[in-house]
Amino acid sequence: MAQSNPGLPAELSARSVSSTLDRETVAEGEVELRQGNLTLSADLLRYNAMTQWARVSGHVQLRREGDRFNGTEAELNLGTREGYVLKPEYFFERTGAGGRARRIDFVGDKRLSARRADYSSCNRDGTGTPDWLLSADKLELDFENNEGIAYGAVLRFLGVPILAAPVLSFPATEDRKSGWLPPTFDIDSRIGASMVVPYYWNLAPNYDLTTAPWASTGGVMGLHAEFRYLQATDSGRAEVHTVPYDRFAHRERHAYEWQHDGSAGTHWRYGADVLRASDDDYWKDFANQLPSKTRRLLSQAGQATGRYEFGDRWSLETYTRLQGWQVLQDTEAILPPYQRVPQVGVRTRGLIGEPISEGGLGLHWELELEGNRFELADRPAGDVRPDGSRVHALGALSRPVDEGWGWFNPRLSFNAASYRTETPMSDGRLEAARTIPTLSADAGLRFDRDDDLFGRALRQTLEPRIHYVNTPWKNQTTLPMFDTAVSDFNAVSIYADNPFSGIDRVVDSHQVTVGATSRWQERDTGVERLRLGLAQRFLFRDQRLTPESVPGDRRVSDLLLFGSGSLWQSWLFDASVQYGAANDKPMRSIVAMRYQPEPFHTLSGTYRYARGLNEQFELGWQWPIYRGESRPGGNACGGTLYGVGRVNYSMQDSRVTDALAGFEYDAGCWIGRLVYQRTSTGQAASTTHWMLQLELVGLSRLGSNPLRVLKDNIPGYQLLRDDDAEPSPKTPSP
Repeated sequence: MAQSNPGLPAELSARSVSSTLDRETVAEGEVELRQGNLTLSADLLRYNAMTQWARVSGHVQLRREGDRFNGTEAELNLGTREGYVLKPEYFFERTGAGGRARRIDFVGDKRLSARRADYSSCNRDGTGTPDWLLSADKLELDFENNEGIAYGAVLRFLGVPILAAPVLSFPATEDRKSGWLPPTFDIDSRIGASMVVPYYWNLAPNYDLTTAPWASTGGVMGLHAEFRYLQATDSGRAEVHTVPYDRFAHRERHAYEWQHDGSAGTHWRYGADVLRASDDDYWKDFANQLPSKTRRLLSQAGQATGRYEFGDRWSLETYTRLQGWQVLQDTEAILPPYQRVPQVGVRTRGLIGEPISEGGLGLHWELELEGNRFELADRPAGDVRPDGSRVHALGALSRPVDEGWGWFNPRLSFNAASYRTETPMSDGRLEAARTIPTLSADAGLRFDRDDDLFGRALRQTLEPRIHYVNTPWKNQTTLPMFDTAVSDFNAVSIYADNPFSGIDRVVDSHQVTVGATSRWQERDTGVERLRLGLAQRFLFRDQRLTPESVPGDRRVSDLLLFGSGSLWQSWLFDASVQYGAANDKPMRSIVAMRYQPEPFHTLSGTYRYARGLNEQFELGWQWPIYRGESRPGGNACGGTLYGVGRVNYSMQDSRVTDALAGFEYDAGCWIGRLVYQRTSTGQAASTTHWMLQLELVGLSRLGSNPLRVLKDNIPGYQLLRDDDAEPSPKTPSP
């Protein structure tokens, strides 16, 4: 046989083959022609060696790169890969979908044109019309340029036309392509039903733009736009949401976000994260446009960091930062944090002498020098906190030893700070300074033994630990608190030298913390199956500065109990309890459990309690509630209905604070999602949001996208399809 291209021989097999030299070859009976990634089979084949045209008929099947075309008759040029197939059934491996056509014409390996074509990822076993079907008078696909165009296109779902267009452009592969994205729909308790019609601009391989005008039945219109870029050393995104006139608020509304990350050389990195909104009520009215986890506290930050390593003995880090905040205030006022304008510092650490393992001194040193300018923007009425500057130095010298069976880490540290304020402090001074040393030692032992628990071969460890701290008292009550807060009482902070985070407060203490942790690990893999622990702090003298801001004479702290693990494959738990030493009652507790026996099956519950403050219970789930019978043909379109949701209930207020509930129906070739979200915006106020989405597997998603909301709110939630929760390009919502 002839070759279509140099190095690509064609092989022919059949029951009978006859050939005229340099003219025509005829093959009959179970004919199969192979050339590179092309396989052509039929009952009868005629091949002209001069023109390289092959004509086949009878049970024609053409396969190339996973794509399949079955028809009654076909012609193909083995040199140019041009040709046609009559009355084909086709399947594209790229999308997992296919259809039927009157005729398909090939223009090389990467382009084709189909007439009177339809397309679906649903089964075609003759049992009926596919659940969803895209029909077109003419369909052109250009895989090389990632372009698909359907002329006279009609999309039907369950036999009902839901979308029609004289010309419909779409990506031919999963790669990006400029064009209209499917419209999205939302229902909001404030602005009513809204529709977004996004357009995606594939401007270049390394940057793109999505613009999305939207309008609602409440008479509110706006524009959402997102620009993304990727350079050799820089990447980022900018997003803006604008409403020229909000008829309910009687003003213009907007929000914008910019995220950037970059590097200069091998040592320096820089970045920015800026989020702002036009007004205080924006977080209520357009909650989906504020990705911040603290929706009423919006950050504007920019920073640059340089890191240097000098062998394995010394490292140096320099940094500068600007940090601002926008606080969205309402009737429930929030105390705004200080802005840093700017923050400049250097951190360095190293080793004096050789490591202990090599017979050296093994002294480790750390030093941090930092200067900050603190200012309050939009100071609320009655806020008398001063603006000012602070320069601080943190240093430490330690000699950690770890022999495997135990460890010991003595440490000498200091916290020095100098303050200058714009208005007098409570004692009348404008300047103040203080230096506070701390001596601490952390030590522990490790014991282990083999154990069998619930039929598992485990290794149990017992790790008693003791932590000693001695810090003298320094009067700090008149100094400002720029960036300092009380640390949460947990398994990490109870062993800390100072119960405050930040620089401005250092507790005077002469104390020892005693505790123990026991772990159960699988002997073969080392996977931790269970962890249980307790810890308690004992004071040798009264404290004059405490986290409670009043002198304390308690010599015993609350008892901390904690545990986590997964002894059974389907069960996970995590719990901590702060038990009051003074009143013999639980003060704070968090208990979380999750049952996840198999994919797409998860039930979770979390109980949170803080005495005198709040008591809440949270329930989350993703669980099948109905399974239909599988249809024949290998395509699992029988259908499974899942319930999904999360509910947060306040026992103290006897009300549901936040709720998310809905259904997902997976029919194999399509997925339907209906999700309701209720978000509390005050003691007696809330907003509601409905999200409805139809995902046609192998084609596109129609409607509003609830996937990110489901993943962020339901512990253990899994996507019914293995893809990103945020499709690229992103489909905006109003």
